[in-house]
Amino acid sequence: MSYTLEGKTGTWEIVVGLEVHAQVISHSKLFSGASASYGGEPNTHVSLVDAGFPGMLPVLNQECVAQAIRTGLGLRARINLESRFDRKNYFYADLPTGYQISQFTHPIVGEGTVEIELGDGTVRHIGITRLHMEQDAGKSMHDQDPTRSFIDLNRAGVALMEIVSEPDIRSPEEAGAYLRKLRQILRYLGTCDGNMEEGSMRADVNVSVRRAGEPFRTRCEIKNVNSIRYVMHAIEVEATRQIEVWEGGGEVDQETRLFDPSRNETRSLRSKEDAHDYRYFPDPDLLPLVVEQAWVDELERALPELPDDKRDRFIKQYGIPRYDASVLVAEQAIADYYEEVARGRDARLAANWVTGDLFGALNRTGRSIQDSPISAQALGGMLDLMADKTINGKIAKEVFEDMLETGDSAADIVERKGLKQVTDTGAIDAAVADVLARNADKVEEYRGGKDRLFGFFVGQVMKAMAGKANPAIVNEALKKVL
Repeated sequence: MSYTLEGKTGTWEIVVGLEVHAQVISHSKLFSGASASYGGEPNTHVSLVDAGFPGMLPVLNQECVAQAIRTGLGLRARINLESRFDRKNYFYADLPTGYQISQFTHPIVGEGTVEIELGDGTVRHIGITRLHMEQDAGKSMHDQDPTRSFIDLNRAGVALMEIVSEPDIRSPEEAGAYLRKLRQILRYLGTCDGNMEEGSMRADVNVSVRRAGEPFRTRCEIKNVNSIRYVMHAIEVEATRQIEVWEGGGEVDQETRLFDPSRNETRSLRSKEDAHDYRYFPDPDLLPLVVEQAWVDELERALPELPDDKRDRFIKQYGIPRYDASVLVAEQAIADYYEEVARGRDARLAANWVTGDLFGALNRTGRSIQDSPISAQALGGMLDLMADKTINGKIAKEVFEDMLETGDSAADIVERKGLKQVTDTGAIDAAVADVLARNADKVEEYRGGKDRLFGFFVGQVMKAMAGKANPAIVNEALKKVL
């Protein structure tokens, strides 16, 4: 079902394209040997190249090129064996050279696609127009002094991948799903950590609206949105604003805007520049970039299993539902954890414990899978005790909570607390006889046709045996007597 917004004069469709800036994981910057790591005291990760000193020549970082190619391959995109760096000229106080080295007409990666899945199970494919490399600018800090702005060039020159989508996104939900999927792919590949809070992944959001079947109308670009929630919110706010403009008889101007979540509005920053405003021209200090197909093939062979492929394998190999598989491959660490738990065990039961009890415990305690208090090996050990009938499902819940608190193994907890499941048929038969004798009236009702009382008898027997009885044996014993 398509997503639309209702205006005063009818229904409007949202059209969205995203330009995602992803910071490349590398030790050094795109054109200098300065550290590309996050943090550090201001202006401590700066070389003469990054500071724009006269006569300094850029030297291309091969690992950054490799990371861009890996990303292109992960996006099922075309790798261009020949690309070129251009100068994009504009002035910012935190851009010392007065230009940004980027790729304009000849990017390293061409068309690709990203598959997204929506909450209702709908699968859509969002086109990738291009991926190009460029260097980041520095950072202007306006909150350090009442009268002056400070400049930190630690980020200047850090390698970025700008991933540009086709205008295929039609709702805030689709935009959120696309960004989550893109971040997931980048993290699997190890090409960007996707940390939007630290600014290593941020989005420019292009929004327009139109009537169904119309050509595209004028778009506006919302700059530097740094969370998925804000991207989704900004789309709704900006689309609503544009609808009001069009329905009021006005024209939407092509411009760059800023999203202010505290005021629930977008505000105009400047009229949208065209390519000629930046006076692009080939960077005279950098030769065209030519890569060999053999190197691309080598990088492709070394790629990890990607999320969609892993999801499909989990469904086939472990027989788990698509939803569970999608949840389990959300992060590489979660997928690895699950596979260790499931190996040689009941894979569906393993999925239920990981996505249910374990995720619930991690959410309660604010932990990630990497610092889970219960290791995959320990959880697998508990499932082994269930498989060999040492404990039942009810006792397993108690054991699991103890494992969370103490870090002890399931076997040690069962031994310490005396939780071993009772499979002695004589003891179970005696408990069944006692329960039925104390509830003779209900036995008569059951035999008179009230079948639902069977669950009552099971519960009473389990209670009498402190939950340690084997439920299957209890059921058989009750059926035999009743």
